[in-house]
Amino acid sequence: MPELPEVETVMRGLATVLEGSRISRVAVNRAGMRWPFPVDLAVRLEGARVLGFARRAKYMLMRLDTGQSALIHLGMSGRMVARRLGVAPVPRGAAQGAYSDARGHNQPPEAHEHLVIENDAGWRVGFVDPRRFGSVDLVATAAEGAHRLLRDLGPEPLEEAFSAAALSARIGASRTPIKSALLDQRVVAGLGNIYVCEALFRAGISPRRLAYTVAGARAAKLVPAIKAVLAESIAAGGSSLRDYVRADGELGVFQESFLVYGREGEACIKCGAACPGIRRIVQAGRSTFFCARQQR
Repeated sequence: MPELPEVETVMRGLATVLEGSRISRVAVNRAGMRWPFPVDLAVRLEGARVLGFARRAKYMLMRLDTGQSALIHLGMSGRMVARRLGVAPVPRGAAQGAYSDARGHNQPPEAHEHLVIENDAGWRVGFVDPRRFGSVDLVATAAEGAHRLLRDLGPEPLEEAFSAAALSARIGASRTPIKSALLDQRVVAGLGNIYVCEALFRAGISPRRLAYTVAGARAAKLVPAIKAVLAESIAAGGSSLRDYVRADGELGVFQESFLVYGREGEACIKCGAACPGIRRIVQAGRSTFFCARQQR
């Protein structure tokens, strides 16, 4: 599933091509994905001007001049494909051509494209999701925070309000392993498996350590590590492991900078040759990668 840096990267790409423009055409190609699309979605979007974008955890909000926001979640395999009208998505190195839509262009649209948004600036954005775990909903912009998917979320990790004190307070007396606690979206919003593994390594904290023992001095090491790894990944366009690509079709490259994630059996950069090897364990059904020598 795309995590915070990937969602932030996609959101910024969409803002580049949609912000300030008017939606000229919407095609709804199925009844919904994870949940049904809002009734009359196309009618409610067409003609609206896109005022801007925001991100909350792993959700994108496209704010419109109608007083509504489109709430978009990429799910497990979703991606947003932005291209100029009349230009097809093509494999790397292949020639480009026209795509097909209801107006008679001469090539088919991308497979598994469930929603299409076109604007008066000549851009076409398709929501492609083979597994259909993504979702789109409409919510009043003034009531975004009350939406059922957003109302219980914890603080944003890149905001100033997310501090060691804030994390310590949310952890409280929890005896859940810190890895699992950080994946709880009510504790902190938007963190996923990859970046929790990387941040815990940077902070020197074992993923098996009970959460309440991290409050205080350890939280003061962990919070900057979380912020740093997220910021670095956003700068690198996110991590492309399976389905994720940026809105322009390019891959993120932060996976080339992983220190522990996916590196089972390799020596960590802190131990060097003396390292017994990065370990992989399973916590709450998720793979955890860490160095038992460096992380206590």
